[in-house]
Amino acid sequence: MTPELAIEQMTACAIPEKAAEMAAYHKAERPYLGTATPEIDALCKAWRADITLEERLSLCEGLWDSNIHEARIAAAKLLTQARIKPNDSAAWALICSWIPQLDAWAIADAVAGAASKRIVADPSRLDDVEAWTQSPLMWERRAALVATLPFARLNNLKPVEEQARERVLSWAASFLSDKDWFIQKAVASWLRDLSKHDPARTEAFLAEFGDLMKTWARKESGQYLG
Repeated sequence: MTPELAIEQMTACAIPEKAAEMAAYHKAERPYLGTATPEIDALCKAWRADITLEERLSLCEGLWDSNIHEARIAAAKLLTQARIKPNDSAAWALICSWIPQLDAWAIADAVAGAASKRIVADPSRLDDVEAWTQSPLMWERRAALVATLPFARLNNLKPVEEQARERVLSWAASFLSDKDWFIQKAVASWLRDLSKHDPARTEAFLAEFGDLMKTWARKESGQYLG
């Protein structure tokens, strides 16, 4: 499977009149095909089944470099899985190379979804993620929270997972002075998810830092608290 053939297949599933709507919605200047997410999911499933990991990484790289919206989404989806055998280090390196290029929410969330699987597989990768929190690029800072959402959703944490959760919460606290809406939304979403699994820790965070949060963000964070 080549990137060119993969893009041909996505184009064959596209609804051309949707492309302009997508461009207006996502507000990032790049080509749009008008291909729906379920179609991309089905194609990615078929491609993944037919190629080796090395071939998949090459396909992902080519799809990403095309700068086509759906191709970048597909590249991220092709690397979104719990286990990548025999070794996922090349996949992690490729995902990390995409992070500084993020410029729109749908692609950013797709890449963060791929990153989250690799971080859960190896929590030591939080050392790499911490560098994202210092980036001047808002989407990269946001990815540090979106990619670590699994640590907000765990019950019966192992020690390494508890350490990971506390580390991300420290990043969330540091982000409270960041006035960008997307960052504040990411903090609120992380805490809201955490509250479903560890309400006491969420309440403690809000007691300590709630006064620094926007009213709407504080309200969203405590949405599921009693």
